[in-house]
Amino acid sequence: MEALRLPISASQRRKLTSAGYTSLSSLSSVTPSELARDLKVSELEAQEILKVASHASRADKSDGNHPIINGAQNVWDMLNEEDLLPRITTSCTDLDSILGGGISCKEVTELGGVPGIVDYGGLGGKAVYIDTEGSFMVERVLQIAEGCMEDMMENNYNQHRDFQTSHDKLQPKNFLANIFYFRICSYTEQIGLINYLDKFVSEHKEVKIVVIDSVTFHFRQDFEDLALRTRLLSGMALKLMKLAHKFNMAVVLLNQVTTKYTEGSYQLTLALGDSWAHASTNRVILHWNGNERYAYIDKSPSLPSASAPYAVTTKGIRNSTTNCKRIKLM
Repeated sequence: MEALRLPISASQRRKLTSAGYTSLSSLSSVTPSELARDLKVSELEAQEILKVASHASRADKSDGNHPIINGAQNVWDMLNEEDLLPRITTSCTDLDSILGGGISCKEVTELGGVPGIVDYGGLGGKAVYIDTEGSFMVERVLQIAEGCMEDMMENNYNQHRDFQTSHDKLQPKNFLANIFYFRICSYTEQIGLINYLDKFVSEHKEVKIVVIDSVTFHFRQDFEDLALRTRLLSGMALKLMKLAHKFNMAVVLLNQVTTKYTEGSYQLTLALGDSWAHASTNRVILHWNGNERYAYIDKSPSLPSASAPYAVTTKGIRNSTTNCKRIKLM
């Protein structure tokens, strides 16, 4: 059970979320004095909150419909399941290749560096786009949709399909109508929305990908309590991994890059420190190599380290070309 569902006041629930207490398990080992300090409330009020949480925890455990531990899964079935996992193309064959066929469902993939990812709609699903920086541009999405439409129509024509039927279905409005957009203005809103995604995706089962752009933004500003930040990020990462697995969808986290001094030199790395490095299944660093953009598999349990060139065009991500210029697109 989530702490947001506790029968306490809205201000108390907000304080719990802000302090990183998003589940009953996170409240099970904290003392009243510790909770009072984290929430900036009296110890008596903290005791009342813990009392309510304890009662809710006992009620949750006594419900036979919600086992504490799920049953074991056959490892052979797990291996076969991984081979059959659907993937979402990036529209760049070289990038898809090093990703094992595209962005994998049931996994969290983190991208950091030069931004840019586009869902071709290959799974026939919808997308959730969470904007933390205010950089979302509808006009740019329309450009990408029109580019995808052109490529798909060309593919249908080459394969001698019903050209007119495809043309009627592939309209920009159909692409844009399948994207759910959320604007987030604080880290508390970000945590609250991620907690809400379980309910939202349950009601919109066509969602096949969730993109957070960027997961880093609100956690790199005015955060003096690094222990609190680590606790909040850990809880958020766990929630996202559970969502990806539960709904068989892809979760893509866009991260900012920074430099790290290692072995006598500065190296490009993703933000939020070493502890955050375990938050995703796959980590991909996007960087410039001369005048070409490259994607590098920095960490993955199933993919070998590899790099591939790609280009950002008016249509979105595409294969790199030799005349690629280091320019800024709209």
